Amino acid sequence: MKRPQKKLINSAEDCVDEALCGLVRASGGLSLLQGHRVVLRSDLDNVRGKVALLAGGGSGHEPAHGGYVGAGMLSAAVAGGVFASPPPAGILAAILCLHNAGASGVLVIVTNYTGDRLNFGLATEQACNRGVAVNMIIIADDCAFERPTKAGRRGLCGTVLIHKLAGALADEGCSLDHIVAMVTEVLKGTGTLGVSLSPCSVPGCRPSFELPPGDMELGLGIHGEPGVKRSKVDSADQVVSAMIDHMTNAENQSHLHLTKGDQLIVCVNNLGALSGLEMAVATRAAIISLENRGMVVARVMSGSFMTSLEMAGMSLTLMTASSEILRLFDAKTSAPAWPNLSSVHVSGRNHLTDAPSVPTGVHSDTQPEGPNGAVMRAVLGRVCSTLLEKQEELNALDRASGDGDCGNTHTQAARAIRVWLQSHIVPGCPKQLLSALAKLVQEKMGGSSGALYSLFLTAAAGHMTERQSSAAAWAGAMHAGMLAMRRYGGADPGDRTMLDALCPAVDELMKLNTAPPGAEMTVLQAAIQRAAAGAESTRSLVAKAGRASYIASERLTLPDPGAKAIVAILSAVFEALNEQR
Repeated sequence: MKRPQKKLINSAEDCVDEALCGLVRASGGLSLLQGHRVVLRSDLDNVRGKVALLAGGGSGHEPAHGGYVGAGMLSAAVAGGVFASPPPAGILAAILCLHNAGASGVLVIVTNYTGDRLNFGLATEQACNRGVAVNMIIIADDCAFERPTKAGRRGLCGTVLIHKLAGALADEGCSLDHIVAMVTEVLKGTGTLGVSLSPCSVPGCRPSFELPPGDMELGLGIHGEPGVKRSKVDSADQVVSAMIDHMTNAENQSHLHLTKGDQLIVCVNNLGALSGLEMAVATRAAIISLENRGMVVARVMSGSFMTSLEMAGMSLTLMTASSEILRLFDAKTSAPAWPNLSSVHVSGRNHLTDAPSVPTGVHSDTQPEGPNGAVMRAVLGRVCSTLLEKQEELNALDRASGDGDCGNTHTQAARAIRVWLQSHIVPGCPKQLLSALAKLVQEKMGGSSGALYSLFLTAAAGHMTERQSSAAAWAGAMHAGMLAMRRYGGADPGDRTMLDALCPAVDELMKLNTAPPGAEMTVLQAAIQRAAAGAESTRSLVAKAGRASYIASERLTLPDPGAKAIVAILSAVFEALNEQR
């Protein structure tokens, strides 16, 4: 039975060649060596008289290694099949191509996997027999195993940092022997450890290993090789701290020796499927954990540098860095996958900018509340209790048309207002009260609802003067708020939103401008009736705004939750005012 397609490729057989073609077609500084899976600098004339750098390995680790071909990094990269070492013939062709371009020597950079060591080693020997000045270094930066086997430590993302440092040295015209000696020394202070929350799968194959939901694997290899420990997924802070503990544990033979005050280059590498948000959280955790241990974080790179297909995980690489290493690290490169990094020290930099002071216009708590304040306190209290009661009802309506949190967001606002009422004098001036509520809702309610309500309240406050408190003035303020919602939210009556309840209610309230004295409650009651009718009408409306607009109309048979919330708020206002009469 044919396995279902789960990768965005044309075929498992052609994906590597098509990926290499995509890389070089999109990068003006790269070219392909015809007949081989070899990515080359398109300006090979510029390697004449200098050491050329060659690296490579199995595909599936993109952007490694082809993405690091360019001035100041690799001169060429050889790709094998997915998770398979490239054949010696392709490696030899790359070496000879660099030699024929006039390179003074070729440095072959190899990750410590048996297939890579054998195939790159064979090609290196064949090149030597042809009179090429070539040397090979093996990258073994894995800190996972307490007692490494004879095969030694695996080559992981530290390889990418070596590409950068060796490439900078080669670009400066350093000799092959000097580059080898420098890299060998740097590797002594380089370590990497990976953690994964999921396996990966080679195109056309089953996942490389099984990992139950909620588990994570510490110390795995980039091909899905087993790690050293399996445990439940913990917080990002705990996971990163545990990784650094393991990497620096002196009882671990493959540990990285660090002392307080060491300058570090830190690489937080996405193994393939972590979100940008998760990567940023993990990066923060790494910086803080290292600084708490007395280390100086000099540079940080965070992103996808040596992946493992779609594996949801990350690796952490630490490299002790002298001023000379930092100089080489900061050197310019044209390699398309190298990030645009800052050369400013991470530790010690003030990363916070003072926020501008914004006048709140909030009434001073030193003034007495007054009669209007007492009425407004009662109204707000009733609105809050009503929204709390309606939480699940609004959530249920929202589950049919959105993400199911309409009740939750209104509850957040209600609870915030309740807390505010306990510690603040309610200003009797409507303008000040509306301004205070706008700020509170903006900060505490969240989501698009918070923005809409804050817009409404801000515009309403802007319409009021310090002395206005008449019913007609309140109606005008609500009209201004409604117009702001329509202007910035982009919705109109008939779009199946809260405006279908709010707009007819505001239209009715505007009659207060001509209503006789004592008719205020009658007009308000009529406004609630029109709001309720508007909310009910949303059952049959086609959603044209908000998240509901992405849902098939035949699935939307319940009233819009935002419109129902408007009815609940207006009803609560009426009840509270009625009790105050």
